[in-house]
Amino acid sequence: MPELSPRRRMLVLAICCMSLLIVSLDNTVLNVALPSMQQDLHASTSGLQWTIDAYTLVLASLLMLAGSTADRIGRKRVFMAGLVVFTIGSVLCSLAPDLHALVAFRMVQAVGGSMLNPVAMSIITNTFTDPRERARAIGAWGAVVGISMAAGPLVGGLLVESVGWRSIFWINLPVGLLALLLTLRFVPESRAPRARRPDPVGQVLVIALFGSLTYAIIEAPSTALASLAPLMVLALAALAALLWYEPRRAEPLIDLRFFRSAPFSGATVIAVSAFAALGGFLFLSTLYLQNVRGLTALEAGLWMLPMAVPTFLCAPLSGRLVGTRGPRLSLVIAGLAMTASAVLFAAFEAETSNVTLFLGYVLFGVGFGFVNAPITNTAVSGMPRAQAGVAAAVASTSRQLGQTLGVAVVGAVLASGVGASSYREAFVSAARPGWWILVACGSAVLALGAVTSGRWARGTAERTAARLASPEVRDVVATETA
Repeated sequence: MPELSPRRRMLVLAICCMSLLIVSLDNTVLNVALPSMQQDLHASTSGLQWTIDAYTLVLASLLMLAGSTADRIGRKRVFMAGLVVFTIGSVLCSLAPDLHALVAFRMVQAVGGSMLNPVAMSIITNTFTDPRERARAIGAWGAVVGISMAAGPLVGGLLVESVGWRSIFWINLPVGLLALLLTLRFVPESRAPRARRPDPVGQVLVIALFGSLTYAIIEAPSTALASLAPLMVLALAALAALLWYEPRRAEPLIDLRFFRSAPFSGATVIAVSAFAALGGFLFLSTLYLQNVRGLTALEAGLWMLPMAVPTFLCAPLSGRLVGTRGPRLSLVIAGLAMTASAVLFAAFEAETSNVTLFLGYVLFGVGFGFVNAPITNTAVSGMPRAQAGVAAAVASTSRQLGQTLGVAVVGAVLASGVGASSYREAFVSAARPGWWILVACGSAVLALGAVTSGRWARGTAERTAARLASPEVRDVVATETA
């Protein structure tokens, strides 16, 4: 990639941030619109779960494939294709005649989204070659997530109340088209010097594992166990096949040796736990505020601000803490805050009082604000530079998988508890097991954050890095330095 002027580099960063904004905003806006979708499309709880999980599931399955494809055929080309597919998918979602069509079009969106975030990060990494400039650029990139968390509920509530739920997908059209035109004009093409070979078998096994597991969890409350057994067998078979097949490939989709590093393994589980908590928290909160309290979409969006604002404010503070003191303090704060928030709902029915509801939202916002920055840092801790990109990609996949499982599990528990009763009558008691699941997720963040960021953990990362940086491996993974 040719050396760009400072002004051009900042423009490339802005274009990449635009792609992250529409993807992140799409998720936060959608949660506020769920009750309106439920009423308009006559959707069940599992139907609402699928509008979220169809997207995150496809995204989690394709992130690593999109990244390696971009390295091979060109990052700009794949990024532009992602913008086109995501924008078309958004338009189709706004026109969906029924729930099944909406779920299918959300999957189209996800195919485009998988080509945006990991590829945009590769573009940023190759554009900002100076370590300090790169750190600031990645900091700005991360701040966009906080902006989407803060703005999403308000934007979604305003659009749903004034125009209707279909309008939440319209906002992606002008932003997507503008980003596409600017990418065409200003973003230079780049490729890895030696791209990794495709791993189609590994990719199919990952899709089979994620898809069968998620489907079985979501449909469990309304489907006989015997009917779900083949799906669980498929999930176990896909997992076993991955564990057998991937170590035998010279260039695997997932290098299982990474998991010998305690910081990497810890970051993976922390990402799954934290984003499972986020997915479950947003799902329960949105349905409660609108279906039980009877708030409008805009009022529900305003009620979500006590969570969104601390997330926005704490994210950069967490980044500075990670830079000066390492990831442990941020992860401990995150685990404590998320656990305390979930305990308020699980043990003290926080949603039944405005004061405790507000406090629960603030605590969760603080916890989630602190958890995101150290995840990637912990994942790549001690890894050779050549492996950092792969480690970060697995962490990103873990985030999406966590959110998928959070919505699937918590939604299934809620649907089972509500049964044939109305939401207004049964919601608080039916949601209590779901909140206890979030307590477990927060506790996992706390425990793993403390255990996998100390001296022993760093030692395992250094030994893993030494193995991965051996001459036999270095050539295979050299493309990840790009």
